[in-house]
Amino acid sequence: MNHSQLDLKRLATMDAAQATRLLHRVREETLAGRRPPVAPRPVIDASWQRMTRLGIQPDQATSSVLLRRDELEERRRATVLGEVMRTLTAGLAGIADASMQIMVVTDEQGRILWRQGHTGVMRRANGICLEEGAAWSEHSTGTNAVGTALAMGRAVQVHSAEHYVQSLHNWTCAAAPVYDPRDQRLLGIVDVSGPASGFHPATLALVGSVAQLAEAEMRQRHLRSIERLRSVAAPILCRVGGRAVAVDEHGWTAAVTGLAPVDRFVLPKSLRPGRVWLPALGMCAVEPLPGGWLLRAEEPVPPAGPAPEAASRVVLDVSRPRRWTVAVSGAAGSWSQELSPRHAELLYVLARHPEGRTAAELARDVFGDPTRTVTVRAEMSRIRRTLAGVLAHRPYRFSEEVEVELRGPDHPGDLLPRSTAPAVRAARGGRSG
Repeated sequence: MNHSQLDLKRLATMDAAQATRLLHRVREETLAGRRPPVAPRPVIDASWQRMTRLGIQPDQATSSVLLRRDELEERRRATVLGEVMRTLTAGLAGIADASMQIMVVTDEQGRILWRQGHTGVMRRANGICLEEGAAWSEHSTGTNAVGTALAMGRAVQVHSAEHYVQSLHNWTCAAAPVYDPRDQRLLGIVDVSGPASGFHPATLALVGSVAQLAEAEMRQRHLRSIERLRSVAAPILCRVGGRAVAVDEHGWTAAVTGLAPVDRFVLPKSLRPGRVWLPALGMCAVEPLPGGWLLRAEEPVPPAGPAPEAASRVVLDVSRPRRWTVAVSGAAGSWSQELSPRHAELLYVLARHPEGRTAAELARDVFGDPTRTVTVRAEMSRIRRTLAGVLAHRPYRFSEEVEVELRGPDHPGDLLPRSTAPAVRAARGGRSG
């Protein structure tokens, strides 16, 4: 293999024993700080670096304390993944069984909720604690498809000695994340695992496709629920004066009156009936509806004195490997919102550059291409729909009147691990993630 980086497709064409020796040598030389014959894949190299920082030992066991049966059942009931298990099973379980592998479905913490497939492989999986209720995040089990897909937020295949923990070297696995289409929240991981002898590069594409089918089914379920809410809310809104909107529990609009149509409103995590301040509507009266909420915007009362600032403080939290947030507070109230990976990158760059960045500079920071200004402007337009009170433009920047706090991870190398943006990679110390 006379190329500089490991390639699983080419590895699959090699003699099995030769491929195994190569993988073990790449791992051994890399972890020892020496130059391997070929470089490990970037996603694996980045994970190995995280394992070193976490203090994971290559010779440690993969055992973990299993969830109690009642807690396992509670997690199954609480996750939306239970609604699409039939789709996941139809797409993967039969194929896994026929190919002497197993299908595994985890929650967003990497806890295995379900597994199906070849009976003999399931018995063998018990020996490495790949069973219902076990923890398979990177923090628990080192580099593995489930844990690394959780950390990176994208589909990952890990084969043989690419696993950080030695006891997994006889296994191959391919995993893909499943996202809730309503709020883009990571729900969990779907994975196919089996003996290393069953490795095939195409397994990753299969798992990713089934994960996308599950997301499509959830999207259709959501659209139907919006239609049901609209049928209930439309007659009510006809009788409501002023500005009002009916939204589902995630803020998606079902019906509106007196307002320009907006796809989604940012809602507090614990919304309840009463009065609440929302960034897009101001002070609102909140009333429950079947499957959502009725938000009636109160007409603003002119203040007796100078108007208070709408916002005075912004906290951008990118300290975690996923679920990044921006929180805004001021005299009018406070609220927070989870960020998509792209919006987290853009706001991180702006927080690091209080003087502001032009569209071309942001394009270079995020895409490595200063000509991609159209994409940047579109994304910044979406961000400013909810952060208009704290973001200025020409150039893009946080308003001077706003105090900005940036919370990053303890180690720079763990910053936004999914990101390939040049500005983020530079902040990590030049390492790719």
